[in-house]
Amino acid sequence: MSRIGKKPIPLPDKVKVSVAAGNEITVTGPRGELTAQFPREIGVEVQEQEICVTRPTDSGRHRALHGLVRSLVANMITGVSEGFQKRLEIQGVGYRAEMDGKRLRLRLGFSHEVLIEPSEDLELATESPTLIVVSGNDKCAVGQMAANIRKLRPVEPYKGKGIRYVGEKVRRKAGKQAKIGA
Repeated sequence: MSRIGKKPIPLPDKVKVSVAAGNEITVTGPRGELTAQFPREIGVEVQEQEICVTRPTDSGRHRALHGLVRSLVANMITGVSEGFQKRLEIQGVGYRAEMDGKRLRLRLGFSHEVLIEPSEDLELATESPTLIVVSGNDKCAVGQMAANIRKLRPVEPYKGKGIRYVGEKVRRKAGKQAKIGA
């Protein structure tokens, strides 16, 4: 049995879960509503204060889907009750970020500024000129937006300039060394 899949998901107060025909799950909470479609063979049962995910057989596909569906439903519940956020930091001389209404304006050493428009369910904010916060209800969308921002100027290994996640360790390389005794 899947160790993740067999754990029941606790249902916080103010969060409602409904399962429609065809395993379409809708989770509603204080921060909004999320809907997702899951495979029919995986059962999702809403009990009093918890949700249980079951699988029909022990085949490899069903075992894989069991833990996946349980994790996705748990992330939906966390998203509508608490939300998710990713924090990015910018390092480099002249590199900075600022908000322009809802859009994020980045100066990353290019000949032009980069404007990023968030989708409706995401929020972008800057706590300082070098700190960007991406937040929202959908964990996948928050992670994808943070990855797209990071991809604009990935950290280079020689000087460490670029956009990185807060707390990310970057392995630095030694530069060229002068020849001694030649």
